[in-house]
Amino acid sequence: MIIPTYNEAENLRSIVGRVREAVPGAHVLVADDNSPDGTGALADELAAGDEHVRVLHRGGKEGLGAAYLAGFSWGLDHGFDVLVEMDADGSHQPEELPRLLTALREADLVLGSRWITGGRVVNWPKSREFLSRGGSTYSRLLLDVPLRDVTGGFRAFRAATLRGLGLADVESQGYCFQVDLARRAVRSGYRVVEVPITFVERALGDSKMSRAIVAEALWRVTAWGVTARVDKLLGRPQPPARRPRDQKTPPPPNPDPTSA
Repeated sequence: MIIPTYNEAENLRSIVGRVREAVPGAHVLVADDNSPDGTGALADELAAGDEHVRVLHRGGKEGLGAAYLAGFSWGLDHGFDVLVEMDADGSHQPEELPRLLTALREADLVLGSRWITGGRVVNWPKSREFLSRGGSTYSRLLLDVPLRDVTGGFRAFRAATLRGLGLADVESQGYCFQVDLARRAVRSGYRVVEVPITFVERALGDSKMSRAIVAEALWRVTAWGVTARVDKLLGRPQPPARRPRDQKTPPPPNPDPTSA
């Protein structure tokens, strides 16, 4: 479970404890961007008391995408078969992790979705919900991806899926990073499944959402969509799928949802 942090000292102990309780066999990697509030030191304290908790100290705040890419690299290098993205602020409910891991038995990537039947958000203002729904709808239509929640960040990947997504050339940051990985997975022929989740607005700390993050997502998604349409119009070959969609997906080496 990769948990990126920047100034999350108020939330970290609780979220790590809930993860360890929900999935006792899980290993947690805290990827801290040199938080000035002491989150990194707290993560070290948690790691000292639990061999299933590790800490990746990074030099400074470089964005969500960079933190996850560093976490993916660490997890792949250490031989993990399943890697999970989740926020540190409690908006993603650790108690729903077994649902994602169970769904991964028949998928290559599982998205926790707020915008399918059974999914919902709690304590969000209408303006934030409109922005999130609108961003997912815009991305879905422009990029032609059959997903309802393209921007969500509660996800479970097979290691093989991550290796096939071409992470070395991912440059997107912020929430656009999530759109980028989703479109790459669909384009590459991986089985992507959405399961409903309840997203709860953070109670402590400050949101990392900003105008710059929204602007980056808008221009990158627009550029990707326009490029794909121009390539299709001009008859340029599309990137080949790395694995046919009808090929049977093998179960993860350890499909037990209580262990990851």
